[in-house]
Amino acid sequence: MTTPDPAGFLHTTRTSYDAIAEGYASWTRDELAAKPLERGLLTAFAELVARVARVAKDGGGGLPLADVGCGTGRVTGFLHGLGLGLDVFGIDLAPQMLAEARKDHPGLRFDEGSMLALDLPDASLGGLLAWYSTIHVPDEELPRVFAEFRRVLAPGGYVQLGFQVGDEPLRLTEALGQEISLVFHRRQPERVAELLRDAGLEVVSRVWRERETDGPFPERAPQGFVLARRPVVSGGCEDGDISTTD
Repeated sequence: MTTPDPAGFLHTTRTSYDAIAEGYASWTRDELAAKPLERGLLTAFAELVARVARVAKDGGGGLPLADVGCGTGRVTGFLHGLGLGLDVFGIDLAPQMLAEARKDHPGLRFDEGSMLALDLPDASLGGLLAWYSTIHVPDEELPRVFAEFRRVLAPGGYVQLGFQVGDEPLRLTEALGQEISLVFHRRQPERVAELLRDAGLEVVSRVWRERETDGPFPERAPQGFVLARRPVVSGGCEDGDISTTD
């Protein structure tokens, strides 16, 4: 499926990450091992999704967790390795990043696709992770992305976002010895939460932490993490869909 790309950001994101895929895989392979706070957030998210998936399974269904913008699959592999019984798979724009993911995690599923138009049925996911992947989406396209996230989440399903905090974008033209063209959109957690609510999702938590300046992965900006969920269906309508007046 071809996704319209009027701003050209899908093309530049894909080609940039394809150019650095091998080096990126090597550089980030042990990143989570150095970030206990992130591991804690991801584990809590996975436990919430596992609860949703168990309820669906008891009802005769089964709801997977999609790592959207999975890159080389390091977080997909981490979630799978938690042993919670989750059906975890990855989606990414860049074929070469997916090739690295399949090489590092041969037992897991990785699909090529865009978060602007996910090739997934409505209400088919118990969880959706967008871990530093919405950072390349222009501001004007973000409502469309969040609406798509809501579409593919089952009622009660969770979405976890990770992103850099700030007000000005970062533009890079070189990384790992390769020419690239990437824009990193830094955002405030409050604004991200507002856009998620506008898309019909309930915000569960917002976490903000200072940037790390030492260690193997120094950061340029503080980091933000927002957890939200699609409202649970009640009486044929989703929570928040019914208002009453005296």
